[in-house]
Amino acid sequence: MLTADDSPAASAEVLDIDDPRFFLNRELSLLAFQDRVLGEAKENSNPLLERLNFLSIFGSNLDEFFMVRVAGLKQKAGMPEVGLGGMSGVELLEQIRLEIVRLTNVAYGCLRESIQPEMERAGIALVDYADLDEGERARLNDYFYRTVFMVLAPLAFDPGRPFPHISNLSLNLAVVVEDAKGEERFARVKIPDTLPQLVPVPPRDGGRPARFVWLEQLIVANLQALFPGLRVKEAHPFHVTRDAETSIQELESDDLLETIEEAVWRRRFRSVVRLQVDARISTDILHLLTKELELDEKDVYLIQGPLALKRLREMNSLDRPDLKYKPFLPYTPVGLQPNAKEDIFWQIRNGDILLHHPFDSFQPVVEFIRQAAHDPDVLAIKITLYRVGRKSPIVRALLEAIEEGKQVSVLLELKARFDEESNIEWAKALEREGVHVIYGLVGLKVHCKIALVVRREGEIMRRYVHMGTGNYNPLTARMYTDMSLFTCDERIGADATDLFNYLTGYSAKMDFRKLLVAPVSLRRGLEALIVREIEVARKVGTGHLIFKMNALEDPEMIRLLYRASQAGVRVDLLVRGLCCLRPGIPGISDRIQVSSAVGRFLEHSRIYYFSNGGREEIFLGSADLMPRNLNRRVEIVFPVESPSLVRRIRHEILDVYLTDAVNTYQMGSEGAYHRAPRSETSGGVDAHERFMNLRSASRLHWNERF
Repeated sequence: MLTADDSPAASAEVLDIDDPRFFLNRELSLLAFQDRVLGEAKENSNPLLERLNFLSIFGSNLDEFFMVRVAGLKQKAGMPEVGLGGMSGVELLEQIRLEIVRLTNVAYGCLRESIQPEMERAGIALVDYADLDEGERARLNDYFYRTVFMVLAPLAFDPGRPFPHISNLSLNLAVVVEDAKGEERFARVKIPDTLPQLVPVPPRDGGRPARFVWLEQLIVANLQALFPGLRVKEAHPFHVTRDAETSIQELESDDLLETIEEAVWRRRFRSVVRLQVDARISTDILHLLTKELELDEKDVYLIQGPLALKRLREMNSLDRPDLKYKPFLPYTPVGLQPNAKEDIFWQIRNGDILLHHPFDSFQPVVEFIRQAAHDPDVLAIKITLYRVGRKSPIVRALLEAIEEGKQVSVLLELKARFDEESNIEWAKALEREGVHVIYGLVGLKVHCKIALVVRREGEIMRRYVHMGTGNYNPLTARMYTDMSLFTCDERIGADATDLFNYLTGYSAKMDFRKLLVAPVSLRRGLEALIVREIEVARKVGTGHLIFKMNALEDPEMIRLLYRASQAGVRVDLLVRGLCCLRPGIPGISDRIQVSSAVGRFLEHSRIYYFSNGGREEIFLGSADLMPRNLNRRVEIVFPVESPSLVRRIRHEILDVYLTDAVNTYQMGSEGAYHRAPRSETSGGVDAHERFMNLRSASRLHWNERF
């Protein structure tokens, strides 16, 4: 543990914010989060298929970690220091490799030694093709020739044919064949991702399949069909991850849409940053792959088990409710249901409305846009879209609004990483129908979540605003915890108008009435609120901050939280992912606690609570405390001003998180996370379970205002 004697400064006044001993490294902290995800896969009290899903999430998260974080570090590997922690890029990459190897071994050990034996006891098995009997193989081979064979396309590599392009995240077979003269040739066969990766073994009785074979094993067993007249000597799967950290030259662009399209296309050909291979691969094939993919041996990871763990998510489709979380139906408040007596605008005029997703349904948000589209008194709809998904009822409602003659403006952020192609498609579809589409701002990502509806009510023009912590995406709204606020507060409405004018036109506005807006006022606004809490603590001896977010990285914000701790402010940080602050350092951060919840739902809401000497204030928003959110994105953080809603967030939400003993991990000053075994916390609070029960109870007895 880091002690006061170890610290580079004795007090806050001389605290050197650049001293690496006060900070945890960003990348290693991200990997610590992956370790916590693995913890859920290992947890026996979780339903079996949900444990498999956590392994799938772990695999997908590591893919993105390599595509973005490792790729970015490789681009900066020659620099003396990279970010917080003070290590050189080379040193950090070596530490990352060691931790990745450890985590990967844990993941595959969990699959082999814990999950698969339990699956077999539950009547489900992932089996090897070689272990099937003759009849089972025959039935699988029949599927191969009827379906798989026609999709495959072997690509040869020889003096007349170049080494084939290996697409990002593709699973492939490296095949060596021998002709009649004994000459060896190499070929690559891509495992088609358009087919199920886990092939059910047809049972003899025609009942429900309970055993599954990986698609690559079935293909390897039938490779001879692809190479008639040749002998297949060996075949091994390999999986490639490419650099996706592309730099978009916006300032040099005449057309942002065209520039983003080109950047997405170029991403396909970025350098390879990771090669995963079957541990049984021969030295010759491995040498050929590393040479042709221009890799160092440190970029190669030997895997004992199926490659691309994210494919395990296919098991979610099994009809085994006994092996999954109990179904939960999000709650729609009576006044917000589609058949409600009064429309949603009447409900909002009666008072601000707060929704806590996914426990409260996201449908009222969709209904807000849909009713606006068809309400004859609505004149205009403006909205920001970041990740909307492939089939979006929000976008459909916006298209309906155009048909109804409304003025519709959409800021659709094209630079939303890995959603660029989907957003480009939506942008073009909206433009074709006459929607005013803005692709984003040069040099800034638009990450805020806000919708503005302008409605004529007699002689009054009233603005209705929805603001949230999550995307306008009903699918993720069922899996992520987020918050929504509806209001027709005049000053927030005026701020929303100014914000959209800033986004769609030209504006040098640097202040807003109630909203904290990045990059113009969010940083200084939050800093002022923290400083106020410090001053209150110095006057009355107590203060309390509760910050819930996805990530804490910004050095200046960390420094300010250290100052708050030293001034006597109690600081509770609920940080889902990376956290670069060290809690519990005597004299520096001994009043700071850091916890991380990992459970059934992905924690995504951002809540900023200030006790303010008893005059409690709460802000919600889209921003984490990271340099990119505070400096390089358009974000909003908005106040919750209804006293009843402040009490609800403080006591029904934040207090529950702070007492959670099931999903929560506590961070020590050394940066490691710890959680008591589930057996010791069986009587403790499970925040997600508590929230679900609260909303279920609301169905039976509705006695509160949203």
